[in-house]
Amino acid sequence: MTGTITVTRGNDPGAVRRILGSLPDWFGIPEANEHYVRAGARLPGYLASTDGEVVGVALVERHFPESAEIHLIAVSPEHHGKGVGTALVRAAEEGLLADGAQVLQVKTVGPSFEDEGYAATRAFYAARGFLPLQEHDGLDWDGPTLVLVRFLGVPTG
Repeated sequence: MTGTITVTRGNDPGAVRRILGSLPDWFGIPEANEHYVRAGARLPGYLASTDGEVVGVALVERHFPESAEIHLIAVSPEHHGKGVGTALVRAAEEGLLADGAQVLQVKTVGPSFEDEGYAATRAFYAARGFLPLQEHDGLDWDGPTLVLVRFLGVPTG
C-alpha cells in the first residue's frame, strides 16, 4: 500500500536514473535516459515521495515568462495509478502559476503511432486538462510527437 504522497522541489539525478530504468517501455534508449539524468541536475524538479522514497519525478523547463514545459515526468511502475503523477503535475502547475506562467505544455508520442503505453500517457494528460495542439514527425524522434497544452489556473476537476 502506498503511503501519503509528498511532493518537494529539488533535484535528484540518481532518482531520475533509477525510475527511468524501471520504465523500459517508455524510456528504453540509454542515451536519452542520460540526457534526462543530466537534466535532472539542471532543471527545476519536483520529487514525489512515499514512505521516504522518491517514486516520481517531474522536470520543468521554462521557455518564456508566460510558458513552460514538462520536460520529463516519470513514476515508478509500482506506483502507477496511485496519484503520484497527478500530484507531480499539480505541484508543477501551482509553482508555475505562482511564478506568473500561464501555459504549460508537454510532449509525448503521438496517436498516429499505435502503442498502448503511450495511449495511456495521452489519456493521463487529457484527464488533467491538457489539450492536443499539434502532432509533428521528427520533432523529438523519428516518429510522431504530440504537443499538448494546458492553460494554468483553469480547474481540472
